[in-house]
Parts: sequence; C-alpha cells; structure tokens
Amino acid sequence: MLHQPFKEMEMELAGRKLVLQTGKMAKQANASVVAKYGDSMVLATATASRKPSEDIDYFPLVVDFVEKMYAAGKVPGGFYKREARPSTEAILSARLIDRPLRPLFPDGFHNEVQIVVTVLSYDEQNSPDMIGMIAASAALTISDIPFNGPIAGVTVGLIDNEFVINPTVSQLKKSKLELDIAGTKNDVVMVEASAKEVSEDAILQAIEKALPVIRNIVEFQEKFAEGIAQEKMEIEQEIIQEELLTEVKEKIQDKLSLAYFIKNKKARNEKFNEIKEELLTEYESSLTDEEYAEKEKFLVSAYENIKRELIRRYLLYDHKRVDARGLDEIREISCEIDVLPRAHGSSLFTRGETQSLGTLTLGSTSDEQIVDGLQEEYKKQFYLHYNFPPFSVGEVRFLRAPGRRELGHGNLAEKALLPILPEQDKFPYTIRIVSEILESNGSSSMATVCSATLALMAGGVPIKKPVAGIANGLIKDGDNYIILTDIIGMEDHYGDMDFKVTGTKHGITALQMDIKIDGITTEIMKKALYKAKDARLFILNKILETIPQPRSDISTYAPRIETLKIPHEKIAEVIGPSGKTIKKIIEQTDVKIDIDDDGTTKIASPNKASIRKAMQMIEMLIEEPKVGKTYIGKVKNVRDFGAFVEFLPKKEGLVHVSNLEQKRTKNVRDVVKEGDEVMVKIIRIDDDGKVQLSMKDIRK
Repeated sequence: MLHQPFKEMEMELAGRKLVLQTGKMAKQANASVVAKYGDSMVLATATASRKPSEDIDYFPLVVDFVEKMYAAGKVPGGFYKREARPSTEAILSARLIDRPLRPLFPDGFHNEVQIVVTVLSYDEQNSPDMIGMIAASAALTISDIPFNGPIAGVTVGLIDNEFVINPTVSQLKKSKLELDIAGTKNDVVMVEASAKEVSEDAILQAIEKALPVIRNIVEFQEKFAEGIAQEKMEIEQEIIQEELLTEVKEKIQDKLSLAYFIKNKKARNEKFNEIKEELLTEYESSLTDEEYAEKEKFLVSAYENIKRELIRRYLLYDHKRVDARGLDEIREISCEIDVLPRAHGSSLFTRGETQSLGTLTLGSTSDEQIVDGLQEEYKKQFYLHYNFPPFSVGEVRFLRAPGRRELGHGNLAEKALLPILPEQDKFPYTIRIVSEILESNGSSSMATVCSATLALMAGGVPIKKPVAGIANGLIKDGDNYIILTDIIGMEDHYGDMDFKVTGTKHGITALQMDIKIDGITTEIMKKALYKAKDARLFILNKILETIPQPRSDISTYAPRIETLKIPHEKIAEVIGPSGKTIKKIIEQTDVKIDIDDDGTTKIASPNKASIRKAMQMIEMLIEEPKVGKTYIGKVKNVRDFGAFVEFLPKKEGLVHVSNLEQKRTKNVRDVVKEGDEVMVKIIRIDDDGKVQLSMKDIRK
C-alpha cells in the first residue's frame, strides 16, 4: 500500500462544483478522498485487512457515516459535550452508501473492508450523504481494494412538475419527490425514494433524468483515478474441486429437490439442515479427522452452491415456487383490527408467514420527538418504530437496541405513510406507530406499512388514503430473467433484487431497490414497478374490506386535544411568573397544556369536561373587557364610595355606590361584602384602562 500522490479535480454538477481531492488527508488508509460540493465537505476513507477473514462465507464490509457537529457550527448536547453514538440519520446515510457499494465487490473477496465517511463541513443546503457515496466510490477506485466500480449517486426532485437534479434542502421541502439513485456507467444499482403519490411513469422519468448525470460522475471518477490508482490486491480464494462438487451434487440434489417443495418455512429449513448434516456426517465417518477438517469447509460451500443453483433454476427456468404460487401471485392475506383492548388503535396483518402487529398511540405536543443533528433542530409529530425480535424467525439471541436493519425498515415504512397523514392543524396529535414483527418470511417492512395503515384507520386518525406495500424480486442469468411478486425470505436470499414499493390507489409514496448483481436496466425496473402496482391495489382492497374508512372518532383511551390561539402578547400572562398560572390551571383541571411560540395552545385530556374547564380558564385570562358585557365577579374590596370587583382573572373594576342598586344606597356594606359573588356589567372603559361596572343595570 503506497501513499496517494496529491491530486485535485472538479466538475460541474447541477450548477455547483463537485471537487475531488486525494493525497492530503488520511494518507495511511488504503485510500482517502475529500469531496466538496457547495460548502459541504466529506472525507471518505477505505481500509482493508491484508488477509481474508477465516471461516466466513460472506463479505465483511462495514460503512460508517460520522457526523461531526462542528461541521455545522454546533456544539454537541449532553453532559460530555462530544459526539457519541451515531444518530438515526447517520445510520440511514451509512446504509444508503453501503447498499450500492456492496454488490460491486468481487465474489470470494472476504477481507474485512471499512468505509468511513466523515462530514467535515455542512452548508445546510447540500446533503452530505450523496457526496459521501461519490467520495467512497472514488476512494475504492483509487485504492488497492478489489472493486468493480466506480459508482455515483444523485438525488432527483420534482418541483412544479419539473425534475431537478440534486435539489437543495430548501428546494426539497417543495418537492413531490425525493429520489436517491445510484448506478454504474450503464446500470442502476440502488434506488430509494419518498414521494407524494407520484406515478410509476414519473419515477421512471426521474431515473432516466438521473442516468446521464450518473454516467458523467462515473467518468469523472475514472479520470480522477488516472495515474494514481493502485494495483488491486489479489483475492485469496480456495476453489472447490470440480470432482468434489459433482460427487456432492449426486448425493444431495434429489433430496434438495424434495425439500424445496415443503411449503412451511420452518419445516423446509429443518429438512435442508438435515440434508446438510447427513452429508457432513457421511464424510466425517469415512475420513480421518485431519482429512475431514481440511475438507469440511469445501463440503459446506459445495452444499450451498448446489442449493443456490437448484433454487434459482426452479424459479428462473421452471417457474416453480416453493409454495406453488404463480410468479405474480400474492400469499394469503389476513387483516384484523382492534386486537389490543387498550391501545389507541391496533391491527394484525398477516401475509403468508409474515406477520406484523401494528399499534397506534396518540399523544400531545410534549410527546413529539426532538431531532438534533447536523441540520437545525426540529420536532417530529409522527414517528414509526419497527421491532424485529428473534422469535419472529425461530431464533435465539440477545434482545438489544434497534440495529441498522430495524432503523432502515422503520424509516422506509415511516416515509411511506407520511404523505397520507392529516395536517396538524386538523388533527393536533403526536402519532406513534409501533410494528412488532411476530413472524417473518419475506418483506416485514411492507407488512409494517399495511398493519400501520389498519391501526391508523382503526384508531380514528383521518388519513387521506390507505397505503399498502409489496416486495418484488428478480432472478437473472445473462439475458434471461423473471420478476417475482411478494417474495419470501428464500427468494430474497438467493435472488438478485429486493424491490419494495408502497403507495395509495393513486400513486407511489416510497420505494427502495437493492440488488446483488452489478446492475439492472430501466426495462427491468419498469416491469417491476407495474407488477408492484397491481399487487399494491390487490392488498389495498383487502385493507378496505376490513375497514372501509377511518373511524369517525378516536379511542376512548386516547387523550382528547382541543386547540385555541392565544394572542402573542398574552402568552406570558397565561403562563404566569415561573409558570405559576399555567401550573395552577393544570392542577385544577388535570389536563396537559402545550403552548407554542406563536400562541397555538393544545389542551389534552381523556375527559372532555376537564378540557372545557381549562379552555374557559385560559379564555378568561386572555379575554379583553368589552362595554356591555356581563360577568360573574368576586368582590375584592369594599369602600365607602363603592366596591372593587374582579370580573376576570387579574382584572378589576369599580362598582360605584350609585351603580349598586336602583334606589339610593346609604351604606355599601349593606349591599355587598368582600368575597361575595356578584353579577356585573361593564358600562365604561376609561382612556387609562380603568373599568366602570354596574350591578343595578343587571337587575333591571
């Protein structure tokens, strides 16, 4: 491994300069590249172990996305005031970069590889994740690490019916589409999008718009690598002897064929494992310990290769799926609602052997999630949490905090539902959805979208339209390929694509495509999109058969929230010194009160009477006295010339002795005393704000 010589190049990209530089920072990594776009800047380093990892059958790649708060001129929060564990946004960015890179490493390369993308500067307009993807690709391209790139990624927006490449953060707020796409010079390798009911044709047009730009960035990286790219390290790969492969195939192929058609996932996997163990036991009994130890890993590899070849052959050429479904057939679907008696909304969505328990919890403004990262701090009124316990796949392992997979699946489902939620001024609740995956055999994230939709509707959330999701797959061999609708776990594992699409009857709300091959054409994407549309509409009908529309009211166990607007100049008066006034209202009415900076006030309680009482107390605090209006007041002070009456909180007026009774009053104390409740009417408000009250006008 040699230190990179210094090199810097730039290109024009969507009206801004993209600059790549190497040989200046982090020179002890296998390679490092600094990428700058606008005033956003990242450092991508690529490092690999010199030897392959032993006893593993997968590629050990780790991508880390590191947000440095100084990049945005911010000081980290918390007691220690330093960056700690990665934020959810950082983990999602790491996954976005990992997914298009991973399929482009050669088969059999088992050296540990770590990509670290560090955000050095963030201008709050140019998102660092796609810059990081380009920098990571460039670093791998000039490094000695085997890599079949380069790749590039861009974001496509749809603003005023025009496609925009790499829209700024400000522009994205007005966009109907945010599509992140990565590709090689000729093919698409990854797509992820959130959309506001965008059509399949619009998605395809956005991809077509992006492909020439991606090609230009790839060619730019190739020029950048000229003269500085290192010679790639050799792959140390032990090849299975053809003789052994043929021998094992004769022993297990017929058994695997029979096991393939066992419909139940657990029973099928047990049979596959039994065949594998029988194979290993047979060889172990016929070989010496030394011979078996040397041959065991080749036997396992041969078993996996034969199994993979058999499964793909049945699907691609015989069109036979394990559960006897047609290529476009969806597994049996069951939709239930109200499965939990105390949740604010609940559902159980089952598709084949995949099952999601969806729950809805409604809260007040104080339950909003505060997000503090490189961007300006903001609050989320809606969030979705996805849990994947080990029992869902019949496994035993420690229960830990959500990992990258859980965060990624939850984020996709959250994006799918966001466009159909009611505006906050119409439905002033914080909405939390939790998806508990109880069984998993293919696309639990899409089951989450369906269970969440059912729970929202059952819980009385006035969503605009129901949303459903489906995952399609691909088996490809040369020019031959098939697209599978509603893939199960095995079809995902041994297939070449996982293509998830969510949407309403009228358009797509989110999608995510990952592949395990070098790339796919837009023709394949088009077919997959329209197959997904047919499947989505089928599932939507199942949802609507269960609950045709959102319920007209929320659960009796959910908090009721009423909203009123406090004039800005009255906010301090309602809150009171050190919050004394608002605390008193809360104590007396047993409600939750949240007051925004603009005076929007939300009062929450399961008891409507408590809400009304709290609203009346606040309305009295902010009410402006008006001539002719009557009030029930309390006598605060009695004088010879009249009585001072508090008719509104902290607002007093004088009932002059002449206005106490119709007849002449000789002694004020004969009519009222301190503490009396009396009915008064405002008869005059002086220029200095003093209020004149009358009791005798009430008695007319």
